[in-house]
Amino acid sequence: MATQAAELVFDEATKLYEGREEAAVDRLSLAVPAGDICVLVGPSGGGKTTALKLVNRLITLTSGDIRIDGTSIMEHDLTELRRGIGYVIQQVGLFPHMTVGANIGTVPRLLGWPKQRIALRTEELLELVGLEPEDAKRYPAELSGGQRQRVGLARALAANPPLMLMDEPFGAIDPIVRMRLQDEFLRLQHELRKTVVFVTHDIDEAIKIGDRIAILREGGRLAQYDTPAAILEHPADEFVAQFVGGDRALKALALHRLSELELRPVAEADGAPRVREDTTLRDALARFVSEKSEVLLVVRADGTPAGAVAREDLLR
Repeated sequence: MATQAAELVFDEATKLYEGREEAAVDRLSLAVPAGDICVLVGPSGGGKTTALKLVNRLITLTSGDIRIDGTSIMEHDLTELRRGIGYVIQQVGLFPHMTVGANIGTVPRLLGWPKQRIALRTEELLELVGLEPEDAKRYPAELSGGQRQRVGLARALAANPPLMLMDEPFGAIDPIVRMRLQDEFLRLQHELRKTVVFVTHDIDEAIKIGDRIAILREGGRLAQYDTPAAILEHPADEFVAQFVGGDRALKALALHRLSELELRPVAEADGAPRVREDTTLRDALARFVSEKSEVLLVVRADGTPAGAVAREDLLR
């Protein structure tokens, strides 16, 4: 497999369990371009986690195929397949008797990397995920939930896999830490450009995280696969419309930023509250409400004024 990012294709992928009439995953077909994040979302019983585990053969396909860069997963040696895929789960799954550094170096050790290379990679990854070098000597029990999740992400990235599978990785974390981890993950993805399959039950997280979203119905059938904007603006049917919520127009505002607007002259915002130009339109609308203001001053990252935006601009 490639080392940077790999195209992933589900081709009529089906999983049937003995004694059950309905499939867990039913003829799932979709392609995830190399370097994209595909989010699997849907109701309980939609087969999200099953579809994810089919990729690294934790669950075996009944029929159909899954290909990584054109090669069927069934043609890969099972051990090599799994070592070439990063895997992050909600419970993190760190080895409690091993230090953070040893946890991160698990796959590189199995691949036979020299100790010095593993140490350098561990140090690099700790910095990447926002932890300190001295954290390498700590044990998982000494870390907060958010820190453990960062270590889990670092471990998944350790051998530079072309493909990552993430099963509700931020699901058991409080909302503030969860938001920070989402932002950190998106920053990392911007730098590393891995192919990612990400499972969540939270449509807002799917919209924020995904380049593409696959909405699954009960029984593991694909309802719609498209960009977040396309799904919010053009839901395929009533099921999708109800699943994304009646406030989908408001959710769509989260996909755009003030920097995309044609701003008004700075003079129109004299004395108005300031907001950065990378603020989403949804957050800007919330700011209008909280500040009880009709105009905001939009500033660049360095604090210099970029223009003004009025509440009616967003509502329009």
